[in-house]
Amino acid sequence: MSTSQRRNRRPTVRPLTAILSVLGAIAMVAAVVVGLNLRNHRDGASVQTAESPAETTPAAEAPAPANCSLSLRDKLAQLLMVGVKDAADARAVVADHKVGGIFIGSWTDLGMLGDPLREIEAVAVDTEAKIPLAVSVDEEGGRVSRLKKVIGEQLAPRELVAAGKTPEQVEELAEQRAKEMVKLGITIDFAPLLDVTSGDPDGAIGDRSFSGDPAVVTKYAGAYARGLKKGGLTAVFKHFPGHGHASGDSHTGGVSTPPLAQLENNDLLPYKDLIPQHLAEVMVGHMVVPGLTDGKQASLSGPAYAKLREMGFTDVAFTDDLSSMKAITDIYPVPDAVLLSLQAGADIALWVTTDEVPAVLDRLEKAVADNELPMERVNEALGRVLKMKGAPPLGC
Repeated sequence: MSTSQRRNRRPTVRPLTAILSVLGAIAMVAAVVVGLNLRNHRDGASVQTAESPAETTPAAEAPAPANCSLSLRDKLAQLLMVGVKDAADARAVVADHKVGGIFIGSWTDLGMLGDPLREIEAVAVDTEAKIPLAVSVDEEGGRVSRLKKVIGEQLAPRELVAAGKTPEQVEELAEQRAKEMVKLGITIDFAPLLDVTSGDPDGAIGDRSFSGDPAVVTKYAGAYARGLKKGGLTAVFKHFPGHGHASGDSHTGGVSTPPLAQLENNDLLPYKDLIPQHLAEVMVGHMVVPGLTDGKQASLSGPAYAKLREMGFTDVAFTDDLSSMKAITDIYPVPDAVLLSLQAGADIALWVTTDEVPAVLDRLEKAVADNELPMERVNEALGRVLKMKGAPPLGC
């Protein structure tokens, strides 16, 4: 090859080599950039997963929230407990209105207990939400004993103490009776009383109270509640904040208690001692309490429920009967009384007939729509009720 030929090729070879070198460099840079991007992407995904784990799981894969099938009316129905006449009455109110609780009273046909009641309880859970039915009774012993024909008699609380029964014996007695009630389909006993009184044994409270000494009430009522719990029942302390020194009988008219300052050193002592033990739910009575309820009945008073919560109570607050006790019925129709109680802080409103259920639910639905009864209050109460029943939380 001549010198001129070699000279003529150099301009061609050298630019090609340079181009190839540049392309190689570009390729190396590109590889580095891609690698860095991939590493950053992985690192970023790791950080996002650590900070927001829920965002990495598609919503479709998450389990459905519990009880989201409940309509507003069904939610409200869970906050009601109504007295029933017989199995047909109970079945109708559970099937047609999804009422969350029924009450066995002195007027109830006890033939509905056992198998008929279990069939009604099956109707309650045969829904998408599957929330158990609460079945309650006043079974205190003595003169307030709705089931003595089927589980036998028990001495009144005051008589148990007078007979020399020890707290341990009272606990065992309550456990045995609870087991008998569970066999019948009962889930809640509105007992024992924490009322403190040494007054008229035939009065509104009288021998239904264990003693006029708060310490004795605490010891024996606590034992009774433990026995009921061991036997499989939900116990309910009553009548908060204390009916023992009230001016009369709230079944027959309005009553008031001594001022709150006096209750603090007497009637409220059993609650202060027993609430931290989480042995029972609480029923709020219809007494006006000077210095606490602003002239209203405790069952309809926001400050009364606030007082209960301030004492550490985190469970279900029931009202006393809203339909046949004149302390309430002389002033309010049932739908208004139920609404006022739920607004004030009750979790379950109790009354003793099924006739008013449609009107009550209509009134409550309207109250929610008008923001008289905030949904937050409904959901708060419902959460406690579901917990008491052992049902899953609302979840939505």
